[in-house]
Amino acid sequence: MDNYIIVLFKNKTKKKIIKKFKTFDRAKKFYDNLVKESESVIFRMETENGKPCVYEIGFLERIISHRPYFVRDQFGRQIKIDLDDPDFNITLINNYNKEELIYDVSKSKKITVPTMLKQYLPKVGVKLVSKLNNKIVIQNDEKIYLFSLKSEDDCDRLMDCLSSHMINEGRIDCILVKDSSKEQKKYMYDLLSENGYSKSILYRRFTTYKR
Repeated sequence: MDNYIIVLFKNKTKKKIIKKFKTFDRAKKFYDNLVKESESVIFRMETENGKPCVYEIGFLERIISHRPYFVRDQFGRQIKIDLDDPDFNITLINNYNKEELIYDVSKSKKITVPTMLKQYLPKVGVKLVSKLNNKIVIQNDEKIYLFSLKSEDDCDRLMDCLSSHMINEGRIDCILVKDSSKEQKKYMYDLLSENGYSKSILYRRFTTYKR
Protein backbone atom coordinates (compact mmCIF):
# COMPACT_ATOMS: atom_id res chain seq x y z
CA MET A 1 0.00 0.00 0.00
CA ASP A 2 1.27 3.46 -0.91
CA ASN A 3 1.45 5.70 2.14
CA TYR A 4 2.87 8.87 0.56
CA ILE A 5 2.09 10.62 -2.71
CA ILE A 6 3.58 13.66 -4.41
CA VAL A 7 0.91 15.76 -6.11
CA LEU A 8 1.05 18.65 -8.57
CA PHE A 9 -1.52 21.40 -7.89
CA LYS A 10 -2.63 24.07 -10.32
CA ASN A 11 -4.45 27.08 -8.87
CA LYS A 12 -5.06 25.21 -5.60
CA THR A 13 -6.66 22.20 -7.34
CA LYS A 14 -5.04 18.79 -7.80
CA LYS A 15 -3.81 18.40 -11.37
CA LYS A 16 -2.00 15.06 -11.26
CA ILE A 17 -0.17 12.60 -9.05
CA ILE A 18 3.56 12.77 -9.77
CA LYS A 19 4.65 9.69 -7.85
CA LYS A 20 3.64 7.32 -5.03
CA PHE A 21 5.81 5.85 -2.28
CA LYS A 22 5.57 3.28 0.49
CA THR A 23 8.28 4.75 2.75
CA PHE A 24 8.67 8.26 4.15
CA ASP A 25 12.41 8.61 3.49
CA ARG A 26 12.18 7.89 -0.24
CA ALA A 27 9.13 10.10 -0.62
CA LYS A 28 10.70 13.04 1.24
CA LYS A 29 13.96 12.79 -0.70
CA PHE A 30 12.08 12.81 -4.02
CA TYR A 31 9.94 15.75 -2.89
CA ASP A 32 12.92 17.80 -1.69
CA ASN A 33 14.74 17.19 -4.99
CA LEU A 34 11.71 18.40 -6.95
CA VAL A 35 11.56 21.59 -4.89
CA LYS A 36 15.30 22.19 -5.37
CA GLU A 37 15.16 21.57 -9.14
CA SER A 38 12.18 23.91 -9.42
CA GLU A 39 14.17 26.74 -7.83
CA SER A 40 16.69 26.62 -10.70
CA VAL A 41 14.09 27.06 -13.46
CA ILE A 42 15.00 30.13 -15.53
CA PHE A 43 11.62 30.78 -17.17
CA ARG A 44 8.55 29.51 -15.36
CA MET A 45 5.02 29.09 -16.68
CA GLU A 46 2.65 31.83 -15.49
CA THR A 47 -0.23 31.49 -17.97
CA GLU A 48 -1.94 28.50 -19.56
CA ASN A 49 -4.73 28.60 -22.14
CA GLY A 50 -4.77 32.36 -21.78
CA LYS A 51 -5.35 32.32 -18.02
CA PRO A 52 -2.97 32.95 -15.08
CA CYS A 53 -1.75 29.81 -13.34
CA VAL A 54 0.17 29.06 -10.16
CA TYR A 55 1.69 25.62 -9.62
CA GLU A 56 2.51 23.95 -6.32
CA ILE A 57 3.64 20.50 -5.24
CA GLY A 58 2.26 18.79 -2.19
CA PHE A 59 3.58 16.03 0.05
CA LEU A 60 0.59 13.89 1.05
CA GLU A 61 0.52 11.28 3.80
CA ARG A 62 -1.99 8.52 4.44
CA ILE A 63 -3.43 8.93 7.95
CA ILE A 64 -6.54 7.87 9.83
CA SER A 65 -8.38 11.18 10.25
CA HIS A 66 -8.81 13.56 7.34
CA ARG A 67 -8.44 17.28 7.91
CA PRO A 68 -8.90 20.09 5.37
CA TYR A 69 -5.84 22.10 4.34
CA PHE A 70 -6.08 25.88 3.91
CA VAL A 71 -3.61 28.39 2.51
CA ARG A 72 -3.73 32.16 2.14
CA ASP A 73 -3.74 33.71 -1.31
CA GLN A 74 -2.03 36.97 -2.31
CA PHE A 75 -4.99 38.95 -0.94
CA GLY A 76 -4.89 37.25 2.46
CA ARG A 77 -7.97 35.12 1.86
CA GLN A 78 -8.07 31.53 3.10
CA ILE A 79 -8.32 29.05 0.22
CA LYS A 80 -9.10 25.38 0.71
CA ILE A 81 -6.87 23.01 -1.23
CA ASP A 82 -8.95 20.53 -3.18
CA LEU A 83 -7.75 16.94 -2.65
CA ASP A 84 -10.69 14.68 -3.58
CA ASP A 85 -9.07 11.89 -1.57
CA PRO A 86 -10.25 11.28 2.03
CA ASP A 87 -7.39 8.87 2.76
CA PHE A 88 -4.62 11.47 2.54
CA ASN A 89 -3.71 14.74 4.21
CA ILE A 90 -1.31 17.41 3.00
CA THR A 91 1.82 17.47 5.15
CA LEU A 92 3.85 19.93 3.06
CA ILE A 93 3.17 22.20 0.11
CA ASN A 94 5.63 24.37 -1.84
CA ASN A 95 5.55 26.63 -4.84
CA TYR A 96 6.62 24.83 -8.00
CA ASN A 97 8.20 26.57 -10.98
CA LYS A 98 6.93 24.61 -13.94
CA GLU A 99 9.18 25.22 -16.90
CA GLU A 100 7.65 27.26 -19.71
CA LEU A 101 8.37 26.14 -23.28
CA ILE A 102 9.13 28.40 -26.22
CA TYR A 103 8.51 27.62 -29.88
CA ASP A 104 11.55 27.17 -32.10
CA VAL A 105 10.12 28.42 -35.41
CA SER A 106 12.85 27.02 -37.68
CA LYS A 107 12.54 23.52 -36.20
CA SER A 108 8.76 23.68 -35.64
CA LYS A 109 8.96 22.39 -32.08
CA LYS A 110 8.83 23.59 -28.49
CA ILE A 111 12.02 23.74 -26.46
CA THR A 112 13.11 24.81 -22.99
CA VAL A 113 15.16 27.91 -22.27
CA PRO A 114 18.21 25.79 -21.19
CA THR A 115 18.03 24.10 -24.61
CA MET A 116 17.91 27.49 -26.33
CA LEU A 117 20.91 28.67 -24.31
CA LYS A 118 22.91 25.56 -25.16
CA GLN A 119 22.08 25.39 -28.87
CA TYR A 120 21.74 29.04 -29.87
CA LEU A 121 23.57 31.13 -27.25
CA PRO A 122 26.98 29.51 -26.76
CA LYS A 123 29.54 31.44 -24.73
CA VAL A 124 31.74 31.97 -27.79
CA GLY A 125 31.31 35.19 -29.81
CA VAL A 126 28.89 38.09 -29.40
CA LYS A 127 25.17 37.48 -29.94
CA LEU A 128 22.31 39.96 -30.33
CA VAL A 129 19.00 38.98 -28.72
CA SER A 130 16.04 41.19 -29.66
CA LYS A 131 12.32 41.28 -28.85
CA LEU A 132 9.92 41.59 -31.78
CA ASN A 133 6.25 41.56 -30.71
CA ASN A 134 5.82 38.13 -29.07
CA LYS A 135 9.02 36.79 -30.58
CA ILE A 136 12.70 36.54 -29.75
CA VAL A 137 15.26 37.03 -32.51
CA ILE A 138 18.81 35.74 -32.02
CA GLN A 139 21.54 36.98 -34.35
CA ASN A 140 24.88 35.19 -34.22
CA ASP A 141 27.16 36.45 -37.01
CA GLU A 142 25.23 35.64 -40.21
CA LYS A 143 22.89 33.16 -38.53
CA ILE A 144 19.40 34.21 -37.50
CA TYR A 145 17.02 32.26 -35.26
CA LEU A 146 13.40 32.99 -34.38
CA PHE A 147 11.38 31.89 -31.34
CA SER A 148 7.73 32.51 -30.57
CA LEU A 149 5.98 32.91 -27.21
CA LYS A 150 2.35 33.06 -26.12
CA SER A 151 2.20 36.83 -25.75
CA GLU A 152 4.20 40.05 -25.63
CA ASP A 153 4.06 39.90 -21.83
CA ASP A 154 5.70 36.46 -21.88
CA CYS A 155 8.30 37.78 -24.29
CA ASP A 156 9.09 40.71 -21.99
CA ARG A 157 9.33 38.31 -19.07
CA LEU A 158 11.69 36.01 -20.96
CA MET A 159 13.97 38.92 -21.83
CA ASP A 160 14.09 39.88 -18.14
CA CYS A 161 14.81 36.26 -17.16
CA LEU A 162 17.59 36.01 -19.74
CA SER A 163 19.09 39.27 -18.50
CA SER A 164 19.09 38.03 -14.87
CA HIS A 165 20.55 34.69 -15.93
CA MET A 166 23.36 36.33 -17.91
CA ILE A 167 24.23 38.58 -14.97
CA ASN A 168 24.21 35.67 -12.51
CA GLU A 169 26.44 33.65 -14.84
CA GLY A 170 28.80 36.57 -15.38
CA ARG A 171 28.21 36.45 -19.14
CA ILE A 172 28.93 39.51 -21.27
CA ASP A 173 28.70 37.82 -24.67
CA CYS A 174 25.02 38.68 -25.32
CA ILE A 175 23.43 42.03 -26.10
CA LEU A 176 19.76 42.07 -25.15
CA VAL A 177 17.46 44.62 -26.82
CA LYS A 178 14.02 44.66 -25.21
CA ASP A 179 12.71 47.93 -26.70
CA SER A 180 13.45 48.51 -30.38
CA SER A 181 12.81 51.68 -32.36
CA LYS A 182 10.52 51.69 -35.41
CA GLU A 183 13.59 51.70 -37.64
CA GLN A 184 15.10 48.70 -35.84
CA LYS A 185 11.82 46.78 -36.06
CA LYS A 186 11.54 47.52 -39.79
CA TYR A 187 15.10 46.28 -40.24
CA MET A 188 14.29 43.04 -38.40
CA TYR A 189 11.06 42.52 -40.38
CA ASP A 190 12.99 42.88 -43.64
CA LEU A 191 15.90 40.75 -42.46
CA LEU A 192 13.66 37.91 -41.24
CA SER A 193 11.54 38.11 -44.37
CA GLU A 194 14.67 37.76 -46.50
CA ASN A 195 15.54 34.66 -44.48
CA GLY A 196 12.25 32.97 -45.32
CA TYR A 197 9.98 34.01 -42.43
CA SER A 198 6.48 35.18 -43.35
CA LYS A 199 5.70 38.78 -42.41
CA SER A 200 2.15 37.78 -41.47
CA ILE A 201 3.66 35.60 -38.75
CA LEU A 202 6.16 38.24 -37.70
CA TYR A 203 3.46 40.87 -37.20
CA ARG A 204 1.46 38.70 -34.79
CA ARG A 205 1.54 39.76 -31.14
CA PHE A 206 0.24 36.65 -29.37
CA THR A 207 -0.47 32.99 -30.06
CA THR A 208 -3.18 32.42 -27.46
CA TYR A 209 -6.33 34.40 -26.87
CA LYS A 210 -6.14 37.03 -24.15
CA ARG A 211 -8.74 36.53 -21.39
